[in-house]
Amino acid sequence: MNVVEALKLRKSVRLYKDELISKENLEKIVDSARLAPSARGVWPWEFIVVTDKGILCKFSEIMENARFLAQAAACIVVFCSDTKYYLEDGCAATENILICAASLGIGSCWIAGDKKPYAKDVAKILSVPGDLKLVSIVSLGYAEKDDTADQRKRRGLSEVIHWNRF
Repeated sequence: MNVVEALKLRKSVRLYKDELISKENLEKIVDSARLAPSARGVWPWEFIVVTDKGILCKFSEIMENARFLAQAAACIVVFCSDTKYYLEDGCAATENILICAASLGIGSCWIAGDKKPYAKDVAKILSVPGDLKLVSIVSLGYAEKDDTADQRKRRGLSEVIHWNRF
């Protein structure tokens, strides 16, 4: 699958089958994340792959808008050292996670992390050093159903493209 096809397939999935994701695919996804661009070549990220159901359930309890994490096969938690562009770098890596997962037929959902009240709890649960900042959590799993109809309609190219001036 080419990257444009993966971008078109990518959607937020919040309902997962009870099916594991292979270690090989999880490593491919993290490998794609580490290839993201980084301001000034700092590469400030650390990725924690969580497959432990107990931890996924704890996360679902502390994140009001992510109760679905309890049913996910895994999640990848993106932390970055507190550099000038940690948020941009971490978000670029997160986008790579989403695109790679889609290319592998794995559903995902980006869960906000930076500055959320649960950020310190997530770090504590995962024994993360205090100098790292939570950027995102991405749930992963095989979609229970095709929920394309549930997705909001994206604006067409002609609605968002401007040439030379707004």
